[in-house]
Amino acid sequence: MKPSNFDYVKPKTLEETLTLLGDGGRDSVVLAGGQSLMPTLNMRLSAPDLLVDINGLDELSGVKLEGNQIRIGALTRHVEVENSSVIAENCPLIALAMPHIAHPAIRNRGTFGGSIALADPAAELPACICALGAKIEIVGPGGDRKIVAKDFFKDLYETDLKDGEIVTAVEIPVTSSKTKIAFDELSRRHGDYAMAGLAVNAIMEGKKIENISICFFAISATPVLAEGAAGILNNGILDDDSLGKAIQQLESDLDPLPDLYASRALKMHYAKELLKRNLESWMS
Repeated sequence: MKPSNFDYVKPKTLEETLTLLGDGGRDSVVLAGGQSLMPTLNMRLSAPDLLVDINGLDELSGVKLEGNQIRIGALTRHVEVENSSVIAENCPLIALAMPHIAHPAIRNRGTFGGSIALADPAAELPACICALGAKIEIVGPGGDRKIVAKDFFKDLYETDLKDGEIVTAVEIPVTSSKTKIAFDELSRRHGDYAMAGLAVNAIMEGKKIENISICFFAISATPVLAEGAAGILNNGILDDDSLGKAIQQLESDLDPLPDLYASRALKMHYAKELLKRNLESWMS
């Protein structure tokens, strides 16, 4: 199939981009990596009046270590993040998740910010940045703002982005020497959409968990922080008893949405097994 007719503009500056997106209320969309946008255009699930190609905005690309924060530009390709020594050394959770994102051809073109802005509930990166307590940098007609990742994802493919706004970067705290991480997902084949996934970021001293964030994806319409389970584990010793209670708490923390491949009960089973097998590995 072919897309419906639209106008195409490739701005040279961020200011020009914002002007185009806010010009006269036209139905406009942003083209970054295009890995999700192009299929929807070709199938006419999306029919914008204007396509704004931001690939000329070099200032939105790159991975930088700035003090105790890592700044990942929205236009940074997945492959750049995957191969970044800054990410490998300072944010191992992201490094662990990157090879799970689709296939190399997709990662060569897809962008970090595009994945965040799309808010696909089965995507790896939204869950990771929620677990890491990252902040999302947004620019729009009203100026710049930052929002904590857990507050950015509102519903299925819905975010806190307002009309005319775009994601420009994600800021992630640098991990400490006490950091313990886990990432895992279940899919029919490697590279397929996850049927259930887990991202965990914790601060541990020996077997004691000082602070832990547990985030599930491909379970509900948005990434879900299992705050009850995390509360059970925080400031306590990780052992069979505490882990068992945390796993049981998922019955209250999660409200899985069934899909073509799994019922609600099976999704819950997946979530429990992911938490069990990943945190048990910390006890060995």
